[in-house]
Amino acid sequence: MKTEEEKFAGMMLPGIPMLLVNLLLLPVAIYFIVVVATSGLSCGLKGLFITLSSLVIVLNFIFWFGFIMIKPNEARVMVFFGKYHGTVKQNGFFWVNPFYSADKLTLRARNMDAEPIKVNDKNGNPILIGQVIVWKVVDTYKASFEVDNTSKTSTTNVDGVSIGFTSVNDKMRAYEHFVRVQGYAALRFVAGQYAYDNSLNDDEKMTLRAGGEHINEILTAKLNERLALAGIEVLEARINHLAYAPEIAAVMLRRQQAEAIIAAREKIVDGAVGMVKMALDKLEKEGVVDLDSDKKAAMVSNLLVVLCSDENAQPIINSGTLYN
Repeated sequence: MKTEEEKFAGMMLPGIPMLLVNLLLLPVAIYFIVVVATSGLSCGLKGLFITLSSLVIVLNFIFWFGFIMIKPNEARVMVFFGKYHGTVKQNGFFWVNPFYSADKLTLRARNMDAEPIKVNDKNGNPILIGQVIVWKVVDTYKASFEVDNTSKTSTTNVDGVSIGFTSVNDKMRAYEHFVRVQGYAALRFVAGQYAYDNSLNDDEKMTLRAGGEHINEILTAKLNERLALAGIEVLEARINHLAYAPEIAAVMLRRQQAEAIIAAREKIVDGAVGMVKMALDKLEKEGVVDLDSDKKAAMVSNLLVVLCSDENAQPIINSGTLYN
């Protein structure tokens, strides 16, 4: 029993010559019946030749079901009375045994824009995360027989009876549903392995926000692992939406604002201290004024107030001395 895709090795004839033969066969058979019926042959021979010609007409009708046309990036899965006989990926117009079931599959790449879902990151924070997946069918045997590709079968009502039929689009919708479900499962797994950012833990080397291509590669590998069963390959998976869930978004925004303010204050203080030190060193080096410890402390205090204040400094005239 075959368990993997293989090339179809059965009889496959060029389609155009067989089309011409089939077009000529019907009029020839009808003409032969007319000639035999009007001939002087015995009734037994007439019956025999007419029966043979009628069989040719029936075969001619059956042969019309053996024509298949395969476009680029399409395939036909050949099944003979329930037994898999291989896959035809060669492009062109062919004739095969009409009793083969030539199920059509498309091998073209498809993309899926998955809606953002709510998950918990490594720290337990609820986040919204979405992804874009580019995928295609690479193993027609697994795609046809290892997963259910008829769950999205279309139905039509004829005289009150519901009749199901499967087209290529129906099959691809079934595969897309399979990819979507497995994609969400892989996305939940990857999101749970990493924190949204390193604001709570500076030791986090890899986060969802900063991971970039590395996170996308991990997600692609996880998807390929899950979709190998269906003969589907993920060419690319990319996170296209990442944000905190609405219930904590406002709190996280205030936290980010506070972190930005603290970082800005640290930079301002570092710059102010450097400027004060430079001013004191230059005054001392050039001998502009001789300052003792108290005067230096007062000068440092005044300069830091001016440089670090949110408001513009207001000049104050000191009518006394530096000590009063």
